Amino acid sequence: MSIVDSISKAMVPIHREGWPFIAIALVATLVVGWFVDPLFWIGLIFTGWVCYFFRDPKRVTPVGDGLVVSPADGIVSQVGLVRPPVELDLGTEPLMRVSVFMNVFNCHVNRAPIGGRIVRIAYRAGKFLNAELDKASEDNERNGLVIETADTQIGVVQIAGLVARRIVCFVREGETISTGDRFGLIRFGSRLDIYFPAGTTPRVAVGQTMIAGETILADLKGDQPAAQPLTRVS
Repeated sequence: MSIVDSISKAMVPIHREGWPFIAIALVATLVVGWFVDPLFWIGLIFTGWVCYFFRDPKRVTPVGDGLVVSPADGIVSQVGLVRPPVELDLGTEPLMRVSVFMNVFNCHVNRAPIGGRIVRIAYRAGKFLNAELDKASEDNERNGLVIETADTQIGVVQIAGLVARRIVCFVREGETISTGDRFGLIRFGSRLDIYFPAGTTPRVAVGQTMIAGETILADLKGDQPAAQPLTRVS
């Protein structure tokens, strides 16, 4: 294997949403650095961070009927019973919710927690509080999806954070999505909430590190053994 091949395989793809920001950072670096040399190196480091933020690595998704995977990289910040947002139309009874907080160093590409048909997408304008706060689920700007498979519905909500000012959703109502498929992105620090059907027991705990499209959050089919990893890469 040549050095060029080794480097190309080691490089992580960058999501298309990031290229305008990378271009702006690079141009600003060149312009400012032309006048003040030390600022060029600072700008170059910042440009590198922007590239890192918008990385879109391949993930290997577990294969198994009923498995729900994390839609985001980050840390589990909350696990418990909570009433789902009214716009998701998942009822008024508390459902098990797992919240995954993404800091500015996490990959921010969001992936479908389960495969199925997208029966609802609901955007709600709001504030930009610290996404780690519990009230961020109610007060912050958010975009919710409901994914239906068989007779089961999963709610997943993209929540803007203190720094985030843009929620991007790539899918539309009526589309069919597979587990681990990319469905959106939130820029610069945020959180995702996942709402499970009544009676679901999560397999994760507060403080656990999540990998989008790979970490199993729950098994909707019960305590059957998880499938061996894995054959699906995207």
